[in-house]
This record gives sequence, structure tokens and C-alpha cells, in this order.
Amino acid sequence: MHKDVVFIDLGSISYKEAWDYQEQLFNEIINSKLSNDNEKTAPDYLIFCEHFHVFTLGKNGSERNLLVNQMFLKNKQVEFVKTNRGGDITYHGPGQIVGYPILNLEKYVKGVKQYIYLIEESIIDCLKLYNIKGERLEGATGVWLDVQNKNLTRKICAIGVRTSHWVSMHGFAFNVNTDLEYFNMINPCGFVDKKVTSLEKELGEKLNIEDVKINLLNSIANNFKMNIIYNK
Repeated sequence: MHKDVVFIDLGSISYKEAWDYQEQLFNEIINSKLSNDNEKTAPDYLIFCEHFHVFTLGKNGSERNLLVNQMFLKNKQVEFVKTNRGGDITYHGPGQIVGYPILNLEKYVKGVKQYIYLIEESIIDCLKLYNIKGERLEGATGVWLDVQNKNLTRKICAIGVRTSHWVSMHGFAFNVNTDLEYFNMINPCGFVDKKVTSLEKELGEKLNIEDVKINLLNSIANNFKMNIIYNK
């Protein structure tokens, strides 16, 4: 049985503003679960957006993986935000699809590992539409290319989530037309020997990001068995 999920595209938005909005929906679902009032059950949500230039650091990450100082960030107009998600440091910016599934996970999976697996599977399925083979890398989350060749292994999608009371927030960052130069300012996800890539780099041309969003949304809905309701 497919589960109803409200889809919201926030467009271009600051990281902090999107985080506050996530927290609002996240707490709405948790409070709904704790109230045990079936007549006031909160819906699940899936948010897509693009952020302005920002580096975000997960709760267990190391600031040493930020390779530039605060003055450099200020001059480049790049924010640096410490978050409560898992994972280490990553970059968000224009041309990147950031997805925030805010879900009552009990409806979809048996554990957080399965949840992350399904996110990865959704990205992998989307990449197939562009004749790109996405893979998992042992010991790491996210979606990678050429994992059999350590010298060529590169990441195209990062994942970092938070859960409480079996409700999820934060999510994934899928590089579509992303300016990859910003990743040179960090050790992406804490790795010092892995590169980052994008659909644009792999295909040699810019893509219509709205078309990619549609393909990705369909892939997520298929893997999680969602019935997407478009927010008006």
C-alpha cells in the first residue's frame, strides 16, 4: 500500500531557513505520534531545494576538515553551519538537489540502515536514466562512481540524516550542475582521498535541473512506495 507524502519544492533558500522549516514539520510529526490522536495524524513530507553557498558540519564531524579560514569564507560569501545531522562536512550550493524526507519511518522501513539504503537506491535508479552506474562504497554512505578503481572513485550524492522517535529529517545532496570547486575547500564527508563529481561533469553538459527533480522524485516515490501529493 502506498503512503501519502506531501512534496514541497522550496526553490533556492538559505540553509538555516530550510532547517527551521524542517524542524517545524519534524516536530509536527513527532507530536502527532506522541498524541495518539488518529484524527490529527500529521502527514509525511518530502522537501526539495537548492541552497546558497554553505558548508555544513555534522554533529560528529571535525572542523579540521574545513580547509579555509573564516575570513576566506566571508570574502567568498559562503556560510559555515554546524548541524545536528549525522556525517561530517559537506557543501551545498546552486545546481545541487538537496532532499529532506521528513517521514514517520515506521511506515517505510525496519531500521535506519534500510532507510539510508533506500535513499541510495533512489539515487542509483535516477542515475541509470542518464546511463551512469551509481554504487555504494563499503564503510561509507552516499552514492559513488567507479568504486572498483580507488584512483577514480568519486561521490555524486552525500547523505546525512537525523532521527528521533522514528521520524527522519535532513537527507541527501545530489550534485547535478554543482560548482565542484567549492569541494576543494573541504575534505568532503571527512575523506582526504576521494573526489566529488556531478551529473554535469559526467555527461559533459548542463542539465535541466527541473527534469532531474522529476526523475528523482519518481525514483524516491517508487522505492519508498509513496503516493506523492503536490503542495499547493
